Amino acid sequence: MNSLIVPPMNPARLIYQYVSEVFPLVKQELNQWQRLAAQLPDARLSQQATESIRSKAFHCQGGSIYALYPGVNRGVTIKFIVAYQTMSDYLDNLVDSLEVQDEMAFSQLHLAMQEALNPQITPSDYYLHYPYREDGGYLERLVKVCQDCLRKLPSYNIVQEEAVKLAKLYSSLQTYKHLAVEERESKMLNWINPNLTLYPGITTWEFAAATGSTLGVFCLYAVAFNPQLTLKQAQKIRQAYFPWICGLHILLDYFIDLREDRETNQLNFVAYYESTEIRDRLHLFVKNSFKQAEKLGHPKFHRAVVQGLLAMYLSDEKSMDTQIRSVTKQLLGESGLGANLLYWMCCQLRKRKSL
Repeated sequence: MNSLIVPPMNPARLIYQYVSEVFPLVKQELNQWQRLAAQLPDARLSQQATESIRSKAFHCQGGSIYALYPGVNRGVTIKFIVAYQTMSDYLDNLVDSLEVQDEMAFSQLHLAMQEALNPQITPSDYYLHYPYREDGGYLERLVKVCQDCLRKLPSYNIVQEEAVKLAKLYSSLQTYKHLAVEERESKMLNWINPNLTLYPGITTWEFAAATGSTLGVFCLYAVAFNPQLTLKQAQKIRQAYFPWICGLHILLDYFIDLREDRETNQLNFVAYYESTEIRDRLHLFVKNSFKQAEKLGHPKFHRAVVQGLLAMYLSDEKSMDTQIRSVTKQLLGESGLGANLLYWMCCQLRKRKSL
């Protein structure tokens, strides 16, 4: 599995290969991290580490579509994506589940997301301001595995700046959105508004949503296997993914969680829309994601990613909630035959508990 592989670009065959060949490798990597997570000295950190893997394994499954990007080393790519996404999910639990609401602590923890993308750097003390810290080196190990995987890329120096930009945005989102309810919105607006001038045509909360996706980092990792990669190509990828494909990813996630988040008083960026806006704004992100995909190398692969996002999220039973069912059907109706074929396949995988 460590040879360079050029996969088929037929979407149905791509998904078959994804489920039959990539999923087992993802599970293998996750099992290794799960064993380590169960051994963390601090029981609270161990619980958050193990729970983040148990409940969010599908994040690693989804991100690992980039292990099928043409020319990548599949084994190394899965190792990087699983480590980076596992770190992201673990940190998300730390800032969301242990009744800590400390901006400095959250920011320091998320340095890990940035330093994992810099193979030259020595890991910082990520728990410096956090009340719990005895993790037996778990977080540092996640960072170092990512750094080791980066050293195997012939063109990482070309994509590093763009990848770190995305990681910094992600870190800021995670720092501010988990603060106390009475201050989180103002803190987020102070962070977002200076950035928004660079992205005309999207709203404040659409920008915030786009920062929450790791897909742009995973794509930049995959393309860096190309020894002839240019800086212009790397910048085009970042511009295609942020804000459009990354934005679509997280908006769909929030879209299907609308009812649940309202009932539990959780922050939800789709809830900022008027109900009449939801379909039009999501359609805009779908349309621009497909448009941007066509501008990149291997456009069929990126198109399949967009189709896969629609299929994966809209096949979730939550998408048929009475409040949003009509929007789900409209989005599927407007997204073309490929997306609908993948939607049907995802429905079958969900019935078999494979997704």
